[in-house]
Amino acid sequence: MVATDTQTITVFGGTGFVGRRIVEYLRSHGFPVRIASRHPDQGYALPGADDPQLQSVEANIHDERSVADALADAYGVVNAVSLYVERGPETFHSIHVEAARRVAVQAHRAGVKRLVHLSGIGADAASPSRYIRARGEGELAVRDAFAAATIIRPAVMFGPDDAFLVVILKLLGQLPVYPMFGRGATRLQPAYVEDVADAIGRIMQRDETPGIFELGGPHVYSYEELLRAVAHQAGLTPRLIPVPFAAWHALAWASEMLGSPFLTRNQVELMQVDTVASPDMPGFAELGISPHSVEAILQKMGSNSQG
Repeated sequence: MVATDTQTITVFGGTGFVGRRIVEYLRSHGFPVRIASRHPDQGYALPGADDPQLQSVEANIHDERSVADALADAYGVVNAVSLYVERGPETFHSIHVEAARRVAVQAHRAGVKRLVHLSGIGADAASPSRYIRARGEGELAVRDAFAAATIIRPAVMFGPDDAFLVVILKLLGQLPVYPMFGRGATRLQPAYVEDVADAIGRIMQRDETPGIFELGGPHVYSYEELLRAVAHQAGLTPRLIPVPFAAWHALAWASEMLGSPFLTRNQVELMQVDTVASPDMPGFAELGISPHSVEAILQKMGSNSQG
């Protein structure tokens, strides 16, 4: 399918880490884009922000009328809204289940043709983790309201301004010893955020891609292997020490007492679960994408900072 200037895609969460990349890739594939956010007046640092095919509208994902207005006359919708730290009424359930259902219901009512919902590998409605459970319940709610929805489950995403790889790199350079989650055996398959955004752009171009895609990078690492790979790229030789998960949970509980916690119990829970794409699920390969490795992007980041 070739996008036309009448096939507007509304992107909820279009100003976030992955959302703004999704906007760029949708535009590069020819789609007009409507960025729906609570604070559209705060500016949007996107190349070509004066593009007449790129508009920002005020929308509150918790409000039914607001969501409906943002979807008026839209061809497609991407829900890239996410929450990693609960604050007051902003809970995992309110964002990942209730708001996700609201977007799907309103999209169906508005006659939207395509809905892409961003979830995560490991989403499980039966999980004891509130975060992982909410992700799983959200997927079920979306597909119940919009049967032809496409669910995107990326592995942990990384990029130049992420809250994952950049933090690891910084801490490896600062700490005399680096405390690992458990014994560092949790398996990860990090996905480059630009590759995930590219995948969503390509999915929107297809005439029909309902179902679930699991997007993992080219390599599966144990947590310890990932730390050593990142350190090697930075020319570092850290001392890695195992720290029991019970200690991390206690630290996270204390951290959550602060206004801006540096660690949450949700983050610790996520590090206890492998996040690896299933070989039985479609992924990057089915979309014609060769995903970038952590090492390649770290090299690129290093050369850019030196330049």
